[in-house]
Amino acid sequence: MRHIRVAVDVGGTFTDICILDEITGHISIDKTSTTVSPIDGILNAVDKIGVNLHEVSLFTHGTTVATNALITRRLPRTAMVCTEGFRDVIEIRRANKEDLWDMYKDVAPPHVKRRDRLAVEERIDAEGNVVIPLNKEKAREVARILKRREVKAIAVCFMNSYINQKNECEMRDILLEEMPDVAVSLSSEVMPEIFEHERFSTTVINAALSPVVVSYTKHLGRELKSRGYNSDLLLLHSGGGVMTTDAVEHFSARLAGSGIAAGAIASRHIAMLCGFKNAIGLDMGGTSTDISLAYEGQSRITNDWYIEFGYPIRFPSIEVLTIGAGGGSLAWQDEAGSLRNGPQSAGAVPGPACYGNGSLEPTNTDANVVLGRLGTCLAGGQVTLQPELSWQAIKNTVADPFGLEVHEAAQAIIDVANANMADAVRLLSISRGYDPRDFALVSFGGAGALHGVEVARELAIPAVIVPANPGVASALGCLLVNIQHDFSESYIKEAENVDVKELEREFSRLEKMAIEHLEHEGVAADKIVLERTIDMMYQGQWRALAIPAPRPVGDLTQLIEIFHKEHLREYNYNRDDAPVSVFRLNLKAIGLVNKVELPTYEPTDVIPEPICRRSVWFSGVGEVDAPVYKRTDLPVGFVLQGPAVIEQLDSTVVVPPTSEAEIDLYLNIIIRL
Repeated sequence: MRHIRVAVDVGGTFTDICILDEITGHISIDKTSTTVSPIDGILNAVDKIGVNLHEVSLFTHGTTVATNALITRRLPRTAMVCTEGFRDVIEIRRANKEDLWDMYKDVAPPHVKRRDRLAVEERIDAEGNVVIPLNKEKAREVARILKRREVKAIAVCFMNSYINQKNECEMRDILLEEMPDVAVSLSSEVMPEIFEHERFSTTVINAALSPVVVSYTKHLGRELKSRGYNSDLLLLHSGGGVMTTDAVEHFSARLAGSGIAAGAIASRHIAMLCGFKNAIGLDMGGTSTDISLAYEGQSRITNDWYIEFGYPIRFPSIEVLTIGAGGGSLAWQDEAGSLRNGPQSAGAVPGPACYGNGSLEPTNTDANVVLGRLGTCLAGGQVTLQPELSWQAIKNTVADPFGLEVHEAAQAIIDVANANMADAVRLLSISRGYDPRDFALVSFGGAGALHGVEVARELAIPAVIVPANPGVASALGCLLVNIQHDFSESYIKEAENVDVKELEREFSRLEKMAIEHLEHEGVAADKIVLERTIDMMYQGQWRALAIPAPRPVGDLTQLIEIFHKEHLREYNYNRDDAPVSVFRLNLKAIGLVNKVELPTYEPTDVIPEPICRRSVWFSGVGEVDAPVYKRTDLPVGFVLQGPAVIEQLDSTVVVPPTSEAEIDLYLNIIIRL
């Protein structure tokens, strides 16, 4: 009987694995070092935890393969076929800059070199009429040129194809006649939207990633099958769902945000279990911190995201803000003499100074070691720390130059890191119209529980939640998701002139397409859920808000009222008298996976004893003698007053003075400030 679920999240330093027994509800976790080949790391994790793949019903995987391929530009040679006169759209971009005040900072070059951007004669007008049919002779010449150049992927991007894909489909057929094995992405299928740069950029990235991720997922699928796993390998995508390897072939760019979405899903779910509908996720790892937000139990979704500035990926994605603040982030002094923290990182090698691999620069990990918040080992003893090296690195780099005592210098390093994270939270909350005081902070990742309370204090957040397994929460997030696809199409009309019957026909067409996709992936009809939204905006604007739509769509008056309210919350103003336009129709197609029920535990009268006591340094208090607890010793209902330190395999929790921690039924730690 297959009753085991496996989730694996591959990070830069560690590969995390989470095992759920569907019968008993028992969860097992483990960590292994990430290898050069992610597949080897996954298989090592499976072997280490001792799971029998013959007993596995679902295997879910969050991967950074696509993200890393884009960051490093290790992509196969990719070509672009476009309408004559539009080969430079992806290079002209929007002419905006990442740093408004830096005139000399250039945007990265396009993913397709200009010589591989070839044009053909064709044209479709804004109404979808074929003005100039595809010049098939020219198209075949382009196909032969690209075949000689041995390109591995091709993006077909024609003007106005979002409203009529006839010419793009003909171009694809000609390309596949010449190169049957090449990966071809059509902009009309990948992202049927009006804005050509965003559509072309998403299509190019989708095409370039296809050979990379398809090869990876098929190889991993074969390895798992050879070991006894017989179901679909499910890949977590940026929108917060999973998709099969078949879907990856068509929408490869959706995996570009795979790794960071899992943590956001886990933080939302854990906050709901603890009774908080509003939650801010703080996922602090070795190199970076990912900030996410859930409001009224729903993750915030965005269409405006990218891996490299200037090259948007317009697939709906859980909004996650990533900054360079992690356990390995380096402390340094800028030209003005100020103390800085990150985004430079010591990485896994050489790592923090306390690893003893030769690094002489202090990191956040070194600061926590000097302050006594970390002990002398990590990951259950897999990594041994040398506090004297941390002390020396901080003394030489920060304490002596700034005239500080070493403990003060270490606290200064932590304060700067916490300020950076608090600023990132403000960007995702206050600047979006949300008050952090109405949220709980879910602090996880290998380093998140060390910093969570101090970040919450700076933002006046009243409660911090530390999951039962904070270091592998992203792997847990992979267990909590359903199969999901997102479909959309442009529909630009003034709201008062929308024919509701026509709107319903368009939604029905999208729903038919969505159901076919899910059924092809083996989802039963009674497991399919369809959710509609309509993007609306004030007439003349181009930024839209997604408004939930009923099924069937009735009068739009109520949706317009909701839009006004959402616009007030998002931008702090609205215009009730201004005309509203409909911009786009969206459909989220969900294939429900059997719900994961995390186990609960009974309270006991056992009062745990600390495993030791340690001198821990806190700002404004100085050194205190704090008890150190083993997390597995803490029973449900146990309440402890700070200061205290709680150690476990995958993380360390710091409970500062004047705060109180309680263990809930799910073994989460809820720290009240």
